[in-house]
Amino acid sequence: MPTFNNRLLVLIAGTLLATSACGGNAAVPNAAQVSVPGAASIVPNDTTSILKKLTKDVQIGSTVDAKNGDMGPRAISLVRSTFGLQKGQLLVCNFEDSSGAAGKGTTIEVLNPKPHSKPATFTQNTKVEGCDGDSVTEANQVYAAGKLSGFVSQFDQTGSLKKSFSAHLEAPFADVDAFCGLPYAPEDIYVSDSKTGSIVKLEFTSVSGGKTTLTEVITGFGINKGSGWSALGPSGIQYDNHRTGSLCNDTLYIVDGVDNTVVAISTASALLEKDEIVVQPGGKKFKCAHPKDTCATLVYSGAPLNAPVASALLPNGNLIVANTKGGNKLVELTPAGKILATKTLDTSTTADVFGLVASGTSDTDTVLFYTDTKTNTLHELEQ
Repeated sequence: MPTFNNRLLVLIAGTLLATSACGGNAAVPNAAQVSVPGAASIVPNDTTSILKKLTKDVQIGSTVDAKNGDMGPRAISLVRSTFGLQKGQLLVCNFEDSSGAAGKGTTIEVLNPKPHSKPATFTQNTKVEGCDGDSVTEANQVYAAGKLSGFVSQFDQTGSLKKSFSAHLEAPFADVDAFCGLPYAPEDIYVSDSKTGSIVKLEFTSVSGGKTTLTEVITGFGINKGSGWSALGPSGIQYDNHRTGSLCNDTLYIVDGVDNTVVAISTASALLEKDEIVVQPGGKKFKCAHPKDTCATLVYSGAPLNAPVASALLPNGNLIVANTKGGNKLVELTPAGKILATKTLDTSTTADVFGLVASGTSDTDTVLFYTDTKTNTLHELEQ
């Protein structure tokens, strides 16, 4: 069993031997810049409700692909830098094809964050069939999950396919980029799977010499074996990289739509082995192989959560989760599990909101983008 020091050495070695996702050369890091496994989490403590401030609903634009008619907007990601893609742009996965067949969409759209935006095709590829997850790295490499294709695929900033990965994946359900923002810190992609109930980690930096490796690091999340839009499992993955000095929060949040829970994974970058964390039946207890290094904790369970799928991490460290049953209700909560507010976007029984992403730098300028699958549009909730 690896000791604390051994695991830390593996993490540091990975940053030394491999290149980053953009292909830059690695250099020797300052040890103080590496997030230390087992360090106390830097949990933000802001109980200001942002959701209550978001009173204005603005339609950004249609998400229907102009070339092949794909629709059914699902996952959203925010571009954080200008390189090919422009900072502030939004990437939206289309889950349906032009006939409305769920799980057959093969396109990702780019929209500017302003009203009357027109969707531009970022990519169209069968490798992302059933597109239900897209994440953008610091270098604007896009990793897209295809529920039907069974792949997570890497695209460059122009939308050209670079690589596809399928190890340990059967029905990729959501993904997120995890990067602390510190010089030479590791950058990983975490992918959930709605068929296996697992979380797979894609490591760009590893002791294997820079090759991307895939490891099923968490297993046991609930699945409902549903098809199309009704599928539930681990989803709504968010990565919290809030920093204090050289320490990074390094926390992964996962929404469990079957058990109606939100789960936090501490020191996520320390996850290195197969099934290090096993979620116990019911989704509220966890078996952790190395609890001093990384483990799972229950943030919240039960009402008002009702079959949630999407989530967004706010700039202040709090979360907003979107239900898919009982009306399209948003639920805002703190990392400590305190419910701050709820907001119903649509009272219909049809689930409409499957994608969320927040933007801003403070409580006063935070906005929330969401997808509306009923109207095939992207919206922004503003203050």
